[in-house]
Amino acid sequence: MSKRVAVMMPGQGSQFVGMGADLASTTPSVSRLFEEADEILEFPLSRLCREGPEDELRQTQNAQPAILLHSIAVWLSIPERVRRAVVVAAGHSLGEFSAWLAAGSLSFAEALRVVRQRGQLMAASGSERPGTMAALLGLEPAEVSRICEAVPGGECVAANFNAPGQIVISGDVTAVEAACVAAVEAGARRVIPLSVSGAFHSPLMTTARDGLQKVLSTIEMAEPAFPVVANASAKPETDPANGRALLVEQLTSPVRWVESIGAMEVFEPDLWIELGPGAVLTGLLRRIERRRPVARAGTPEEIESLVEAFDG
Repeated sequence: MSKRVAVMMPGQGSQFVGMGADLASTTPSVSRLFEEADEILEFPLSRLCREGPEDELRQTQNAQPAILLHSIAVWLSIPERVRRAVVVAAGHSLGEFSAWLAAGSLSFAEALRVVRQRGQLMAASGSERPGTMAALLGLEPAEVSRICEAVPGGECVAANFNAPGQIVISGDVTAVEAACVAAVEAGARRVIPLSVSGAFHSPLMTTARDGLQKVLSTIEMAEPAFPVVANASAKPETDPANGRALLVEQLTSPVRWVESIGAMEVFEPDLWIELGPGAVLTGLLRRIERRRPVARAGTPEEIESLVEAFDG
């Protein structure tokens, strides 16, 4: 019986200086892919990934194409027999674009240009209406929603349902600060302000959402080779039109990651793999359900380990 694989693609925040450098130095096809990215964007993205500086790599308009580039480089570096075994995929926020790209719905050039523009639009929205985000640990979703609805100072919403007891809120600075105080009073185990350039996945991203809709309306999306679970719906999607609409909706909607993992579980994967920089999604999966077998890959050595896990 052949194995069934579920793929997870990371989002913004997973980037780091040096990402993909070892893979590009050992794999000629990856080196060419990084060079191609520079040509597509007319920007030295490969050097930024390899050398930084970190503060420039962290900027939204740079981090997003960098992460997509690394994720798809790893995807193309794993053996075809592993890729053929994929039955479902999902990506966290930006990673949803990487998932559609891996599924063959987007071309590499179009995906790279779109996420670069997406990052620029999100950064511009953050400058137009400054906002922030914070992670709340140890509270239930209903309690977080109650806190967000009650605080003064503008918009405050639950933006990421990452794992049981780990919810990120987003909105106007004053409102998020008030929600953090209320969360502590409600018994939150920890409150962590996040260093971000805007209030992502909240109504403050409306301008970015409208801009992304215009960008995506010019892009062709093909039928995917496997379903992609959308952040906004937490449902597996195979219709490119629905996928395009949900990528737009995602900017002002919460990332429903816990529900997305549940939707992927229906496909009964034997192995879950995270492809790209960092190990955030591997950690979240273990918090959601420790018994699921999971491997991650971002380096040549990790790809070898992933293949061993698949073949074992």
